[in-house]
Amino acid sequence: MNRLLMMASAIALSIGCSQAANATSNYDQTRYPVVLVHGFLGFSQLLGAVDYFYGMPSALGSDGATVYTPTVSPLNSDEVRGEELLSQVQTILAVSGAAKVNLIGHSQGGPTSRYVAAAIPTKIASVTTVDGVGTGTPVADIVLGVNNYGLLGSVVSSLISAVSTLIQASSTYDDGYPMSETAAMTSMSTAGAAKFNATYPNGMPSASNPCGNGAASANGQLYYSWTGISAGVTNVLDPLDPLLALTSVAFLGAPNDSLVGQCAAGFGTVLSNTYAWNHLDAINQTLGIIGLFASNPVTVMTTHVNRLKNAGV
Repeated sequence: MNRLLMMASAIALSIGCSQAANATSNYDQTRYPVVLVHGFLGFSQLLGAVDYFYGMPSALGSDGATVYTPTVSPLNSDEVRGEELLSQVQTILAVSGAAKVNLIGHSQGGPTSRYVAAAIPTKIASVTTVDGVGTGTPVADIVLGVNNYGLLGSVVSSLISAVSTLIQASSTYDDGYPMSETAAMTSMSTAGAAKFNATYPNGMPSASNPCGNGAASANGQLYYSWTGISAGVTNVLDPLDPLLALTSVAFLGAPNDSLVGQCAAGFGTVLSNTYAWNHLDAINQTLGIIGLFASNPVTVMTTHVNRLKNAGV
């Protein structure tokens, strides 16, 4: 038995788990574990110390939640990433003994989570998307050459490739994961997202009300989302904000978070689509540097997990 427990612990650690054992409260002590799913160019830890969801796993663990932070391919399609996440969720279920999990996905982690929710509906209690790529992004269209932005398209594509190389060189993830920038961009393009949503429609707002709520639940699963709409520079001290200022140009003035449009991020019950965040502020990056008067994304996350607790999941 001790050997089995040791093996289970090793598997949990390989996935990334913040246990509730050191909790100082039960505010976020949900019935089922919370699984935080990273997005495009995501990672488990950067430079061996920086969480993708910066400060969130530890805050949730302190509040009583059991949190897993699996890593899937930083660069690939929703379906490939979804299969990778599916395998890890099944491992989490086996290791934890839980009947279900709550999935919370940022950016491309949104459709990745939705894929798993469709694959094993009886094992997923809820899906929440944070600045999720619901109906695609013109940034992906630019990189794929769908829209002719000339020099801007070339610059954006080159910068994404450079950041991708940096992430892969300095982050913790399985080198065996297949990588495809083209597959990732195709999934996040407006055409790719439309194809995905036709196959996995649950929770998506209707075409007649694209900025409204989608279905609050389906298949016994609860659906939620939130997003920011502060494009570009939200804090001059954040070194990545200039890149986001550049990508925000693709939206031609429409409300966006620099990578996803306000309406494109809607899914299930839209808790807010007006946070003063850009795309990285939503996960408390870079290193907690966000706008001075913006809502604290860690607090937003812990409040939401308390909402899941109160909903009985």
